[in-house]
Amino acid sequence: MSKNYKIAVIPGDGTGPEVVAEAVKVLQAAGRKYGFTLDLTTIDWGGEHYLATGELLPADAKARLEKFDAVLLGAIGHPGVKPGILEKGILLKLRFDLDQYINLRPVRLYPGVETPLAGKTPSDIDYVVVRENSGGVYTGMGGNVQIDTPDEVACQNWVYTRRQVDRCLKFAFELAARRHSAQEPWRGLSAEDRAAGYTSQLTLVGKTNVLTYVCGLWERAFNAMAKNYPTVKTAYCHVDATTMWMVKNPEWFDVIVTENLMGDIITDLAAMTAGGMGVSAGGNLNPNGVSMFEPIGGSAPKYTGKGVINPLAAIGAGAMMLDFLGEKAAAAAIESGIAQVTGTRLKSMAAGKMGYSTAEVGDLVVETLA
Repeated sequence: MSKNYKIAVIPGDGTGPEVVAEAVKVLQAAGRKYGFTLDLTTIDWGGEHYLATGELLPADAKARLEKFDAVLLGAIGHPGVKPGILEKGILLKLRFDLDQYINLRPVRLYPGVETPLAGKTPSDIDYVVVRENSGGVYTGMGGNVQIDTPDEVACQNWVYTRRQVDRCLKFAFELAARRHSAQEPWRGLSAEDRAAGYTSQLTLVGKTNVLTYVCGLWERAFNAMAKNYPTVKTAYCHVDATTMWMVKNPEWFDVIVTENLMGDIITDLAAMTAGGMGVSAGGNLNPNGVSMFEPIGGSAPKYTGKGVINPLAAIGAGAMMLDFLGEKAAAAAIESGIAQVTGTRLKSMAAGKMGYSTAEVGDLVVETLA
């Protein structure tokens, strides 16, 4: 008997509905091949809904989404709405309300995709960033006094609890531990590392030399937890050095774990090294609850309705969703299909330059599943 998954679909703004349509097309094709079905419910939250009703999210948004197995999001962002309103009122609120405390960002250079890093190939850019998604400065603690005077004071508090840190680190260590095996260890390990029993590497990114309190907490928790994962080699890198090595030697990374703000910054840099936002997907995860998957690029309103936007990031987000739901064979097939399409069919990843329309790119991925 096939399994059925209840999926909330939030197409969002701009080109969001277009790329989500292609992701759904591919997901349904994968379901037919791998024996599962999707019960899809479309929810119209986003900029248009806000402009029409004045409502960002209904009061029962959390309760409604908790009835689903996962959420597939298109994009949030509208030129008619001041920046920050939709992002804080919809995206951040959903992440916090649903306790999606992990932001997972695979960094993979697909075949045929150009990278700005000279000489780097798909074997060099293949790692994952685990970003803590519930704490740090994004919680909104702080404020302003004496606004618009020469003595104005602004304070944004950077706060973490040990529980928040530990649960993020646990997720990262477990991801690293299962990412590779003794038979196929991470390519970056030395012969000595392999002989010592290591199969993978987890790098903590922080700024312990200056931000000693919060980053010190992360470092102490990281070192304490490492003892429970003997096959995971640990490393530490300051966040500023991380940005350098992401550009110079991305092959040095396997799995990265870091806090919210630093993770937000380095994942966008990482995405650009892997070909840009048009092919980058991400997940906001609650391992014990409802998770939300999305393409990383914005709503791209200037391309709305033209049928030229690249849908591969949304299709990749759909693959991440299936992997999270346990449909790993289907997820792997979609990932392989994306790689085939980028490597053999598309002329470019840029909107309007792919050589195919948005819908045709979705069709190409579906063909690979057949």
